[in-house]
Amino acid sequence: MGHGGPGDLLPSGPEGCWATASCDQLVRELLQRMEESIQPHAQSNPSILLAMNLLGADIESPTYKSLLQNIKEEVVRKAQKAMTSGQVAQHILALLSSCQDPWQVPAPEEPIDLIPILQQKMHEEITHNVISWYNRSLDILTLCVVKEHDRGAAVALAKELLSPDSHLDVDTCAMAVLALVCENNTAPYQEHLIQWALGNVTNGLLDEQEKGKGVIGNLSSMGLAIQALESSRKFYAPRRWDHAQAFSVVQTYEQEYTQPMAIARVLPGLVGKSYLNAAALVPSAGDTWHSNPEPPRPHGDHAPAPFSVGAFQLPTLPLSSPTGPLTVQYSITNTLKNYFHYSTSVCVPPGSRLLQVLKVARHEKPHIFSFKTNQTHLGPFVVSIHGLAGSDNDRTYWQFFSCWSPLQQGVGTYRPKNWEHIQAVFSTY
Repeated sequence: MGHGGPGDLLPSGPEGCWATASCDQLVRELLQRMEESIQPHAQSNPSILLAMNLLGADIESPTYKSLLQNIKEEVVRKAQKAMTSGQVAQHILALLSSCQDPWQVPAPEEPIDLIPILQQKMHEEITHNVISWYNRSLDILTLCVVKEHDRGAAVALAKELLSPDSHLDVDTCAMAVLALVCENNTAPYQEHLIQWALGNVTNGLLDEQEKGKGVIGNLSSMGLAIQALESSRKFYAPRRWDHAQAFSVVQTYEQEYTQPMAIARVLPGLVGKSYLNAAALVPSAGDTWHSNPEPPRPHGDHAPAPFSVGAFQLPTLPLSSPTGPLTVQYSITNTLKNYFHYSTSVCVPPGSRLLQVLKVARHEKPHIFSFKTNQTHLGPFVVSIHGLAGSDNDRTYWQFFSCWSPLQQGVGTYRPKNWEHIQAVFSTY
């Protein structure tokens, strides 16, 4: 039974590619194709590592370990002198999503701090006018994710998006959306300017989709566009994004996705993720990075046997050890009225129910993650989150998902896994 009420009355999960069997097959095929592109001695692509992590990579696989090690070595060799700011930014996001500390990348002499390197390169490239708006957007996004906001650069990007003389391609517009959504969510300033720019550019992406009969720009740019539109619903509301049409295009032209970079961009959006999700692994103020960031895995007869495609396993995430604490990402989203979206990561004891996750989030951030429950014969029933209550008249309620799969147990029963992303979505039935 789903959390929201009697099972027979529950609506299905959000529409989208990740909710269908045909998409499951599509994701598997693209994953396998992307993994096969990884060559032992070829230049490593951090976007592939980022995509692998957003989809749930098997961190014990030789392919994964080799790719991660190559990227760390490449950063040590090239970051300070031979990389552009955009390349440094890509590597930072890849390392973050791998639970690696970009502030202290191990090196022969002393650890390398990639954040000031990115900041310096970005400012130098802007000063000498040798940086594209795409790389500016990628840099702004990365600095926002690591909570080192460059507000001047973000404002300049918003103004460029609003300029009548600006003619940015779809890839650049999509990356700009991800950057400014992050800025708007985490450090509000120049709020009206940034929101105005986001409304302008997201509506432009929707226009592109209508003009292209589902194609947004071209097949290569579809991946970032899907990520951007999935992350920015607030800014083009009440207009709606026809995500089913966009996903249908990817399925129809699946054989055209042969370039690893295009696959790495489109895969996160197919499972409801974006580059913004790399932020979930950044420690909060006062937290520290673990010396061994890879979560322990069970062994022997009790180890799970998920479907695997080489280095990947779907849909399960790494499990915790029986004695270690659980880290659970928890987000609340309302797109029906007065939009809001908030996300946090909390630690709870092993074996905790989902209700404990909600309580810890409320204790840490009561002004955001407040909630109320009613006790029923089926256990506690969440009736309100962030002050927003479900309504029988409006046929609304809070539904809980794990990676866009509706939970089949209530908050008092369901036991989250380590690193699992639990989503509470204000829904209709």
